[in-house]
Amino acid sequence: MKFKRPRHVSMATLRNSFDRRSMVVGAVQGGIGVLLASRMGYLAIAQNEKYELESESNRVNLSLIPPRRGWILDRHGSPIASNRADFRVDVVPERMTNQAQTIGELAKLLRMKPVDLQDLQDKLDKAHGFAPVEVASGLDWESFAAVSVRLPELPGVVTQRGYSRYYPSGPSVGHLIGYVGAASAEEYEKDRDPLLVTPGYKIGKDGLEKIFEDRLRGYPGARRVEVTARGRIVRDLETREDVPGKPIKLTIDGPLQDYASRRIGLESGAVVVMDCLNGDVLAMASMPSYDPNSFSDGIGRIEWKMLADDDHVPLRNKVLRGLYPPGSTVKPMVALAFMEAGLDPKESVFCGGGLRVGNRVFHCWNRRGHGQVDMAKGIYQSCDVYFYHFAQRIGMDPIAAMARRLGLGQEFDLPVVGQSYGTVPDPAWKKRKYNKDWAAFDTVNATIGQGYFLVNPLQQAVMASRIASGRNLMPRLLHSDEPQQAAWLGIPQEHLDYVHQAMSDVVNGPGTAGRAALPIDNVKLAGKTGTAQVVGLHISSGKTGPWKYRDHGHFICYAPFDKPRYACAVVIEHGGGSSSAYPIARDVMTYLFDPNKAVEVLHGYEKEWGGTARERLDAKYRSYVTTFGEGAPKAPSEEERASQAARAGEEDQPFLRGAQTPPPEPVALPSNPAAAPAPTINIAPPEDN
Repeated sequence: MKFKRPRHVSMATLRNSFDRRSMVVGAVQGGIGVLLASRMGYLAIAQNEKYELESESNRVNLSLIPPRRGWILDRHGSPIASNRADFRVDVVPERMTNQAQTIGELAKLLRMKPVDLQDLQDKLDKAHGFAPVEVASGLDWESFAAVSVRLPELPGVVTQRGYSRYYPSGPSVGHLIGYVGAASAEEYEKDRDPLLVTPGYKIGKDGLEKIFEDRLRGYPGARRVEVTARGRIVRDLETREDVPGKPIKLTIDGPLQDYASRRIGLESGAVVVMDCLNGDVLAMASMPSYDPNSFSDGIGRIEWKMLADDDHVPLRNKVLRGLYPPGSTVKPMVALAFMEAGLDPKESVFCGGGLRVGNRVFHCWNRRGHGQVDMAKGIYQSCDVYFYHFAQRIGMDPIAAMARRLGLGQEFDLPVVGQSYGTVPDPAWKKRKYNKDWAAFDTVNATIGQGYFLVNPLQQAVMASRIASGRNLMPRLLHSDEPQQAAWLGIPQEHLDYVHQAMSDVVNGPGTAGRAALPIDNVKLAGKTGTAQVVGLHISSGKTGPWKYRDHGHFICYAPFDKPRYACAVVIEHGGGSSSAYPIARDVMTYLFDPNKAVEVLHGYEKEWGGTARERLDAKYRSYVTTFGEGAPKAPSEEERASQAARAGEEDQPFLRGAQTPPPEPVALPSNPAAAPAPTINIAPPEDN
């Protein structure tokens, strides 16, 4: 094997090799240096704004300040819905690292009861990650501070010092005003407003709060604070104040609204009061109701069970969603239709207690009969035979036309979530609805406000105001100093005067509601009683037995009789007849002229009832907590509650539709209130409806 000669290496060769390697290494190092310098220059110059912002974000925390909602005011400028200072604690589920541990610690700090913990867990189960969940509100300073100092140890917990919605009258305005609540996922996805996911922020969910959300919302403020790496606040840097929402002024008289709601008492019903001069709605009370203060905090298991168990359907707005046969309250309207059709009001018919129509006898409420009856007596004694007889001569079409002219079957342009406008039946309607011809017994039923006839309490109040004023008054809820330009209805004044006198005699003469007379000198009330059957007499007498089978009680009225200013309609569900309605109307109308006298009467009743509506709700809640505790069923979601509330408003009641014998009307009682016995609640006098 031949060996390769070793390469000769000289000092010059070594020097040249070293120089080449040094140049390569130097070039590589120089290139890296240039790249680093270029990158540093890029970051320091081109990306300066970006990283300065991120650095500032690490040092400074920017948060939105929820705006204060605009107040909802009554006609006098007093708040029906306002804001109050509040200490509250929320949690954001997606930020909690250990939910069970965090909730357990909050429960200790806030001394939460087992029922409250269960309600909180229900909210967390339904919550979306980005949406804050309320833990507690209305906290005292000690509890709030105890949570605040532990915030670094409680990731996902947010404390708030701000304002919450407050409804001074509580359940008295539940259906009218509605309530507020945290935005749902669907509501956030709809407009992507970051304000909707700000802890503590709530939007309108029902009633006027929902209708006027854009106006009441306002604009958020902002707060910049310097924080440590762990999130502890070092100092405030800058604060931009929020812009409160705009106020809404209503036509509602706040004290009257509260009085009317409380005066309904233990009954289930509605009261509507209107101004006969301009159509302003002064009161729109539906009871029983819910307390919007507690609804705004998120309904819990116990409160939901209370609502679900109540057969008086507290979720139904009875003013707008309740539909009832109007009973004899339509007789003044029918009398106006008779006179417009040419009937002489002096023409009379003999009432012997009934009238044969076709192959059956329709009885009057007074089986002994009223004797010879003209139009005025037919109204103030509520003689059914008079209306049976002449309605067949006049026909249903003129009656239906007058009913619509006076507001029945009408949907009004009001800022409300929804209305049920009922039915004013006539031959064309029955043909469209059932493909059947109109029969004589249909006219007989409709002319005394039974059969297919359905109205809501607001429509009855409008009818009373139009009969009283003779004008086409439209109800309005938004306050305005401008008078309403209501056109004349075209009803001759002599016709109105005749009906006015007959309605006055209902209360102040030989009529059916002597106990409805106002206990005020020189102020006479004119009105009309009404009873609406729910089931046939073979099922119930309508006055006793199961509550759901008792007759509805109605009363429409206006005062003063000679110069109409206020009109009122009262409907009491299953009250056993009009005797459950006109004492309430009398006291509500008394309040308009002498509040002190009316309030004194109310306080006497509330002692018997167990306190005000709010006090009774609180007592019922405590009772349910004791009875059911954590065993109460889970409350439905907001969407499910809305669906159930809608069904409660639309569900059909078992109204009697076929030919029938009307229930008895009240017997004449003294027109002097001092001579009349004191009214009682839930106890109908003999032969009284």
